[in-house]
Amino acid sequence: MSMSSTPVGSGRRGPSALSNSLSPKVLGQAALAAVGKLDPRKLVGNPVIFTTEIVAVLSTVSAVVAVASGQAAGFAIQLALWLWATVLFANLAESVAEGRGKAAADSLRASRVTTKAKLIIDPKTGTIVPTPAHKLGIGEIVLVEAGDVVPADGEIIEGIASVNEAAITGESAPVIRESGGDRSAVTGGTTVVSDWIKVRITSAPGDTFLDRMIAMVEGAERRKTPNEIALAVLLAGLTLIFLIAVVTLLGLGAYSGVKLDPLVLGALFICLIPTTIGGLLSAIGIAGMDRLLKVNVLATSGRAVEAAGDVDTLLLDKTGTITFGNRMATEVISAPGVLPEAALRATLMASLGDETPEGRSIVDLARDKGLTLQAPEGATLIAFSAMTRQSGLDVGGKSWRKGAVDAVLKTLSLSPDQVPAELSAAVDRIARSGGTPLAVSEDGALMGVIHLKDVVKPGVKERFADLRRMGLRTVMITGDNPVTAAAIASEAGVDDFLAEATPEDKLRLIREEQAKGRLVAMCGDGANDAPALAQSDVGVAMQTGAQAAREAGNMVDLDSDPTKVIEIVEVGKQMLITRGALTTFSIANDVAKYFAIIPAIFVVSLPALAALNVMHLASPESAILSAVIFNALVIVALIPLALRGVKYRAIGAARLLQRNLLIYGLGGIVAPFIGIKLIDLLVAGLGLA
Repeated sequence: MSMSSTPVGSGRRGPSALSNSLSPKVLGQAALAAVGKLDPRKLVGNPVIFTTEIVAVLSTVSAVVAVASGQAAGFAIQLALWLWATVLFANLAESVAEGRGKAAADSLRASRVTTKAKLIIDPKTGTIVPTPAHKLGIGEIVLVEAGDVVPADGEIIEGIASVNEAAITGESAPVIRESGGDRSAVTGGTTVVSDWIKVRITSAPGDTFLDRMIAMVEGAERRKTPNEIALAVLLAGLTLIFLIAVVTLLGLGAYSGVKLDPLVLGALFICLIPTTIGGLLSAIGIAGMDRLLKVNVLATSGRAVEAAGDVDTLLLDKTGTITFGNRMATEVISAPGVLPEAALRATLMASLGDETPEGRSIVDLARDKGLTLQAPEGATLIAFSAMTRQSGLDVGGKSWRKGAVDAVLKTLSLSPDQVPAELSAAVDRIARSGGTPLAVSEDGALMGVIHLKDVVKPGVKERFADLRRMGLRTVMITGDNPVTAAAIASEAGVDDFLAEATPEDKLRLIREEQAKGRLVAMCGDGANDAPALAQSDVGVAMQTGAQAAREAGNMVDLDSDPTKVIEIVEVGKQMLITRGALTTFSIANDVAKYFAIIPAIFVVSLPALAALNVMHLASPESAILSAVIFNALVIVALIPLALRGVKYRAIGAARLLQRNLLIYGLGGIVAPFIGIKLIDLLVAGLGLA
């Protein structure tokens, strides 16, 4: 009987535990990194902030010239300082996001150990040579015994063992790894708790899964996503447009008899361009990867996270994703002439020594019906055997057994035609519904049948309904026959299903969906899932799965919890929603700055513009300085929102747009009016302008 890994709850935290909060250490490192990012070569990829730095440099030169010539330079110095602060705060947002990921990477590095591997140089004699882990080559075979650390990534070719994977997943409960099947992969740095395994090395030194995790977590090579590139182009276009607009003001000033200070025009230009979203754009993308890390999912790039947010079709395996995977007892059907209470008692007695998920579910079912029993003293527990296909309990001369129907009937010396018609009909009904019937006997008498069913997880139907409201189509993939698949699909509330699925069927389905212009997400853990994972737009591989699956996907779930694909989609959508919300806010808050600066520049020569001074700011200098200060501080104020993300809600695109305009559009207009006015009162009160 194959053993499966202990399930890990999605709420547990792995290597991302250090990135849960903005610790002083992270902030300190981020501040130093922000200064380092002042290098123009690093800022050139962000046209908005790069332009802001250029204006800051020109303002600094202007202030220095004013000081050198003995002119009043207080206003120029303050403008230059706040323009530099704008650039630094924008860099800080990106550095904080990167810093949280690097803190998680440091946590992973701490899990590395230097160990000696037991290299098997002669399989026939079992001769072992101690070898440093970093000198192991691909294809070599090592022996890992209880207490040993797995020296490198590999596939188990022989044996079964309990493995502590806390160094990777943060989960302290050991899991079972065994040769064959989809749970044969082991990761370097994990520890064997019991038994032994022989592992064939599959990774070269420096290219282990842990090394790749650290590289992915640090996000140093994070590529911009298509939408992010498009938004960057838009921001560059807006920057160019406002540059042209500001330059034309020189002509307007000359026509109206106003001598415009280049320093003031520079401040106007910086306040008009979308510096808020320009400063937060990179942080939003990095934070999206970090939020995935918090639920123990590694994304190879920001592209994968964004693709998750745009997914149209979600493919999910039935077993372990939509259903629990472990068969659970749902009812006990008594044989004719046997009281239901007696059949339930016999079923419970036969299961007291059964520690399998099926056995425990029978105990839970009996408890729910008000029946609880303890194994009597002197009882002999009969473990499940592949030979007998039965388990049970013996006490004195009494015995209870449960197991496969044909095995129990053989033990009772009963032929199928000797089974009561009612019980045969129940067995047939259970089998046709996709369930598993188990027969129960007591002292050589047939007592009834247990219905084991792969139960749909609670709340899954509601989550699918949420995804449907967001426009996602869910498809269940299963190897079950169409009748069973249809029943479970209906119960789970998926939109469609693919029954008796083969790897070729999965690949064909994904290609058909993509041919219709849809983005497809899929999760898998077996080598047979690798083609589909590679073909899908978002391929989520289980960390405990086959090496081929992990290499084919663009995300890795460290908890090996297939239901995580739903959370991945939500995180992706949250990243897109956050970017849209802050873009709306950034563009909207420019409106208030027009009312602050434009009247301040022209009010002397064009008194009619005083009507636009709705804020009633103290002076032209105070208005300009207040707008620049607000422009810098708003970036700092929005850093937590960029990192945390706008809360995800399963609403349609129309409602989402309406909500963005109401909260972030209107808020982006109102907040600067209040903020600039308060700063103006402070600046005027302190006599700074």
